[in-house]
Amino acid sequence: MEAGIVGLPNVGKSTLFNALTCSQAAQSANYPFCTIEPNEGIVSVPDGRLQRIAKYAKPQRILPAALKLVDIAGIVKGASEGEGLGNKFLSHIREVDAIIQVVRCFEDEDVIHVAGEVNPLSDIEVIQTELLLADMQVLENALPKVARSARTGDKDAKQKQELIEACLAHINEERPIRTMELDAASQKIVHGYGLMTAKPVLFVANVHENDLEGRDPHVQAVREFAAANNAGLVCVCAKLESEIAELDEAD
Repeated sequence: MEAGIVGLPNVGKSTLFNALTCSQAAQSANYPFCTIEPNEGIVSVPDGRLQRIAKYAKPQRILPAALKLVDIAGIVKGASEGEGLGNKFLSHIREVDAIIQVVRCFEDEDVIHVAGEVNPLSDIEVIQTELLLADMQVLENALPKVARSARTGDKDAKQKQELIEACLAHINEERPIRTMELDAASQKIVHGYGLMTAKPVLFVANVHENDLEGRDPHVQAVREFAAANNAGLVCVCAKLESEIAELDEAD
């Protein structure tokens, strides 16, 4: 499985990537767009069951499940029209299986925010809007050809046309495709178009080290948004986790 780490510039994406991969592969700096080309890393997924099974099976090697992480360049408003590093951002997002969006949920005058203020819901809206616009373009480009086939009596094309039109209506309500109730056949069709708002999303609230439980109002706002938009949420202090990852195992 491959997951892309996304977010506005300078919210802690690369810091989180370094923490998860226990490396310094991604440049982390206090200015926007310090990541241009994506950084990639493989993370083993711990599973205590493997050790218990190994006691009985006695395999020569134990290979845990692995997750490929991609640290993707920060996005800005207008990415769907090529603003900032928008075209690169969108092309990399299309290639991953799931999206991890980092949102800043802490105040710090020493850390620049591209919008001038900490507002995680606004940050989420910027990225979601750009992905919705990109998905809309894909569907609008696909619709005429499908509609022509449907007019010839092609039942599969008719089903696909109805699904595309339903997806477009959903997007026009500013709702991601992952919040639609789709059967297995419809999900397969949607997957074929590579729609980005259909991908699973996990929001990572990047919190202050004094708020690891996520009690800040910013976190609560993200928690409510995630629940309403079929997404997950975890709270992490990326800076603290990155520092811990640099320690020796004994420490």
